[in-house]
Order: sequence, then C-alpha cells, then structure tokens
Amino acid sequence: MSANETCFIFPCEFPLKVMGKNTDAFESAVQAIVRKHVIAGEIVFARQPSSGGKYLSITATFTATSREQLDALYRELNAHELVVMTL
Repeated sequence: MSANETCFIFPCEFPLKVMGKNTDAFESAVQAIVRKHVIAGEIVFARQPSSGGKYLSITATFTATSREQLDALYRELNAHELVVMTL
C-alpha cells in the first residue's frame, strides 16, 4: 500500500479518541476542533475520566468523508497544547 492509499472506504463511521488533562478547557477545545472539521452530520461525544481523575479521554464518533479531513483534524488536535495524545 502506498502512502496515498488508505484502508478506509469513505464515507465511514470513525471513532476518534483524544486524551488530555481533565479540565473544562480541554473538553471545550476538543469539541470545538472536531466541530470545525466535521461540517455535516452528527457527532457523538463520549467522555471517560481516568481512574484517578487527572486525565480525560474524549471519543468523538462521526462520519468521516475523506483522508484529508482526518489528516487535518489529527494535525490540529495534536498541535493543541492541551492534547496529550490522539488515537
């Protein structure tokens, strides 16, 4: 598979997990960034705090429309100072 190929067939349902410190600012930033890149369709957000409560995992499930959309979304999330990791 070349670098330009993808294993997804678009459009497809896509669960995006983002982790960071358990703060309102982190949660708001993640939701704003995802909404910026997912223009059409429903986004379902689920949150799961870590066992100690220090970190928060947010899963955004939405219909992804292209590889470019996902690449741009991951780039912006990973560049944000409050985001620790994306999966």
